[in-house]
Amino acid sequence: MRSSASTRNPRPETDIRLWLVVAGEDHPRACTGRKLVARQLARELRSTEDSAPGAIVLDPHAPVPLSSADRPRARRAGVIAIDCSWNRLAGRGDLPSGSASSGGRGHRRLPFLLATNPQHFGRLAELNTAEALGAALYVLGARAQAARLLGGFAGGPAFFEVNRERLKRYAEAADPAGVIAAEAALFGPPSPS
Repeated sequence: MRSSASTRNPRPETDIRLWLVVAGEDHPRACTGRKLVARQLARELRSTEDSAPGAIVLDPHAPVPLSSADRPRARRAGVIAIDCSWNRLAGRGDLPSGSASSGGRGHRRLPFLLATNPQHFGRLAELNTAEALGAALYVLGARAQAARLLGGFAGGPAFFEVNRERLKRYAEAADPAGVIAAEAALFGPPSPS
């Protein structure tokens, strides 16, 4: 039996809930985060504590990388991305006001990946919001959801092709230490600060 066209399709039970704090710093037409919300692939929040308790917060300054060990938490509470200017974050090292959870618990950085979006193609770790969430989903084992998420964006399908080996190794890592070892194997050991 087919459902009527007016019936809204609920989120598949196997999907990881995606949450988004939109800082409004990007041009609305270029903002992949707003597009995710408009396409009902993510739900907008005012802050990371707003209606998503226990969710994993993607934070480029977190010392712990996202790994498959985070899968149970992501399945239970979801993943939050902060849609803001990463240039501002790189310079100041802070998240938008009201978005940091207590003590950084549950904050995870993404493993090293190359961007394929038109603005930052080929740049290391300069992913747009859609790429960041797609990468998180892939690492967490939700590959079909990741493909659906990035399918409607310029450079989206290429993201998985360009980062195939990296994503495969990160997703296979059992824990953050395994992800860090994979990063070192793929990119060399980190340089001293």
